[in-house]
Order: sequence, then structure tokens, then C-alpha cells
Amino acid sequence: MWDGEYDVIVAGSGAGGLTAACRAHDLGSNVLVVEKTEFYGGTSASSGGGLWIPNNHLMIQAGIKDSSEDAMEYLLALAGDDVDQTVIEAFVREGPKMLRYLEKDTRAAFESMIYYADYYQDVAGSRTGGRSIDPLPYHARDLGKSFETLGFPHIQTRVMGMMGYTNQEGAVLLSKAPGWWKVALKLAIEYFSDLPARLKGRRSRRLVMGNALIARLRHSLDDREIPIWLNSPVSQLITNDGRVTGVEIQQQGKIKRIRAKRGVVIAAGGFEHNSAMRAKFLPGPTDSGWSAAYPGNTGDLIRAGEKVGAATHLMDEAWWGPTINIDGEDRARMLFTERSMPGCILVNQEGKRFVNESVAYTTAVQAMYKENNLPCYAIFDSRYRREYPFGPLLPSAMRMDFMQPRKVRNELLVSGSTLLELGQKLGIDGAALSSTVGQFNGYANSGVDQDFHRGEDSYDLLYGDVRLGPNPCLAQLAESPYYGIEVFPGDIGTKGGLLTNASAQVLDDSRTPIAGLYAVGNSAASPMGRSYPGAGATLGPAMTFGYVAAGHLSGHQ
Repeated sequence: MWDGEYDVIVAGSGAGGLTAACRAHDLGSNVLVVEKTEFYGGTSASSGGGLWIPNNHLMIQAGIKDSSEDAMEYLLALAGDDVDQTVIEAFVREGPKMLRYLEKDTRAAFESMIYYADYYQDVAGSRTGGRSIDPLPYHARDLGKSFETLGFPHIQTRVMGMMGYTNQEGAVLLSKAPGWWKVALKLAIEYFSDLPARLKGRRSRRLVMGNALIARLRHSLDDREIPIWLNSPVSQLITNDGRVTGVEIQQQGKIKRIRAKRGVVIAAGGFEHNSAMRAKFLPGPTDSGWSAAYPGNTGDLIRAGEKVGAATHLMDEAWWGPTINIDGEDRARMLFTERSMPGCILVNQEGKRFVNESVAYTTAVQAMYKENNLPCYAIFDSRYRREYPFGPLLPSAMRMDFMQPRKVRNELLVSGSTLLELGQKLGIDGAALSSTVGQFNGYANSGVDQDFHRGEDSYDLLYGDVRLGPNPCLAQLAESPYYGIEVFPGDIGTKGGLLTNASAQVLDDSRTPIAGLYAVGNSAASPMGRSYPGAGATLGPAMTFGYVAAGHLSGHQ
């Protein structure tokens, strides 16, 4: 009855799934990876690629002290009663082991982001840097033909859709830190001097962020001769006497039944592009067009898990972040940095600020959903527009807007010669907006944001402008014309999924493991609860529990 047989089947080709595949192979299993779409990598390939791993060896080598006890204190305070403590303990214990394994036994390589602070600096156990790590750049020539089907990086992680940059390079460029122009020049030289790639197109072969991470993991799979079947969506899980024994996939119009002797690992992302599931579970208003995640993520394997009795959890949560939409692009753009740069504020329809604009992106959207703060608008002036990028637009001082489509140049931002005029065009109370800006300008002069304390912790300062004072996160909005754009409560993935235990086993409603079934990443209910502890808190746990799942189903845990 079977069309093929493997020890382990991994459904999904993101970072969590590929980590599971590598370790399962190294522990003696014959592994198959199946991917729904024509490209591998999922949201991981188009992400920032960072991992959040407390007490990791790279931060210790950099001289930053950490401990499992501090990490537990921090995570338990954030997760509350939403996550079983044993799951958090497993993440804190196994995360550093996973990282050492990848650096020792695979092509993966990382560096510590020593200045990238945890997102909740007021919570005991946090660190001002080091727990977030960045994948090292990787050249596509080393990947061979596998580069052809690597998922594309998100367009917002490439300058003018061309040149990529690491997270650390991006922080230097955006904050105009000393030497930023040297970084920009280096990126340009590397890009334009790669003549073989330029003759083929605009895509850079210097892979960074999520592309570098997935390319390194794919190279590791190729080293092990682990197959990835593309265009092979899983249509259902196959069970026998309550155990998951394989998968049914659709391939070239035919159905194939593939046996998994040891287990199936679901690593297929969340349901961010499933409009029906969003409407059912997420707070409103919501729209799949507001998501910056990979368009192929439609929750198929979460629903397949439910059909075999799996419980779900945290289905009303997401990895939230403010987003904007650009006509013609296949997903939204996240405002990771734009709202944080000095001279940009977020206001509601009443023209009032309601949040520290420099807070972590999840916190920003949680504030958007509270107390009728939607619709929401980003407001800034021509000084900001001249100095900093916004969405696809580079700083106007660079005079490169001509490279953008006319529709983007002319219609992305609403402008007004006065704040009253801008408010009228956006449908905001213009008088209240003027009052808000006036008050904010006073805070910029004094360096103290009396309303929301912007610029008072290490995370806020990450995207401040070091040339400004007394507070590098605050600058006046005082130069006409003024600009505004509607900002949506978007996400980079959903958080809710199949309920799992500390071994990444999927649980049923009675909290009993379903034999042979594991889930990691956004297919599983997040071990981070309703919080976002730090940059990489999506991929860090996904890869850690991919590592854990492989160990458990191989009998090494």
C-alpha cells in the first residue's frame, strides 16, 4: 500500500524542519523532506534569519555573561501560564546544545549580536545583547544547483531590491553609526563586481539573513544526500491504531502514500495566509494581506493534525508587527525600523500617540489593538524623509526615488504642507495631530518622552540616530511638507498551532502524546507564549525543537 518508506518524514523546509532533518540523519535515520511549494525555505528564507538562544557559546566567547537561571526567570515572567514550564526548560537547556551541534557538524555558522538587546529590558533576567545571533553571509556559488530553488529573500531586506545586508550591517546603516558609508560602499562593490550574477539578473549571490541560514542548512542536507521533494503538499496524515505512520502527498497530479517508520515532523509554518482561519481565531480587524510571512503558509498541517486528534493552543496570537502594503508585492512589508527612527510617530484616528514607537514590534501591534487605536498612521516630516529610508523609498537626499515605480513614488505617502492639511487627507483630527506633534517636539528638545519614555532602554536605542541629542530616539517634526501612511496590525507569522510537550510531541485534548507525530516552528503553539523575548525568538525555538524532535524520535533523549 506504500509508495515509499523512510524512517523520518519532515513536512516543511524552513529552518526548524531542516535542522530536524540534519540531526535525525546524523542519529541514524533515513530522512525525507517534503515541501508544498516550488521553493524551499518558507518564511525562514525570507526572514531576518536571527536566532534567539540564551546562554549560547557565542555570547560567552564575546564576554557577555548569561545563565540558564536568568533566562528562565525572564521567560517565565513573559510566558506566564500560557506555556508549560517543562517546555521552557527544554528550550533553555537544549538551545545552546542545538547551536553547538550546528556549528560543529553542519555548514551553519553564526556571530553574536552583542548590541541587540532583549525586547523587554524592564523584566528581570533580560540581557542588553548577545542572546540574538546572526547567520554569517554565504556565497550562492557554494550551493550549486540547489540555489535555483532557494526561496527569495523578502524584498524589504534588499536595498532597491538588489543588495542584501546582515542584521548588524543594517543596524549600522540605519542608525548612521560611524563608518556607515564604508559599509554601504562595501555592499555596492561586492554586488556590482559579481559579474556572473549581474549578467543573469538582479539577485545577489551574497546571501545574508534568512537566505544565508537556509542555504547553509540546505548545503548540509546535500552533504548528507537528504532529498527534498518540492511541489509535494501533504494532504493528510496517515494513522494506524492511534499512531501516525506516514503522510499522503500530492505530486504531479497523483497521490502518494509515504511511510514514516519512526515519525513525522510537522514544520510547515502557520496559518497567516488563510483568511478563514484568521477570521475565526485572530482579533479583528485582520487581513492576510497585512502579513509579511511567506504566502504559502495556509495552516494545512495544523488542520491535518486536528483531524488526527491534536489539540491546539494560542490560536488567537501571532508574531505581530506593524506593516504597510505596496501594490504589486506578494506580501506586506514590516516596519521593523522605520517607526523607530527619530522623527516618526504613530497616531490613531484622533491624532494622538498611544505607544512608544521604538518598542518591539509585537508590543506595538498589541497597543494598536487596544482602546480603539485603529486605524493607525505613521507621521513624519521632510527632515526624516531626507535622512532615513521608509519602506521601498531610500532617503530623499540620495535622490534615487527615480528607480522606484511611479505609483510608489507618487502614491505611497500622503503629504501635506501643514499638519492640518495632512490630517484632513488622512481622515485624522488635524488640530489634535498638531497638538500631539507640538508636545512631542517639546519632548525631543528636552530629550525626555514624558508620555511613553521612548529612548530610555537599550532596545529603543538600537535604531536611534547617534548624531542626535540629547535623546537619539527623538527628533522634532518641524519641516514641511509632512508625510503620513496608514499602518496595519500585521505579522511575520501566526503563533497558534498544535500543542506540544517538551519533546516536541504533538498532544491530544487529554494532553497525551500522539505517537509518531511532532511539530515545531509556527506549526506548533509557540513556547514563547504571547511575548516576543528578543530578535530570533521565532527561529531559535523552531530550530531547538527541531533538534529535540529528531533526538526523541531517534531514541536519543
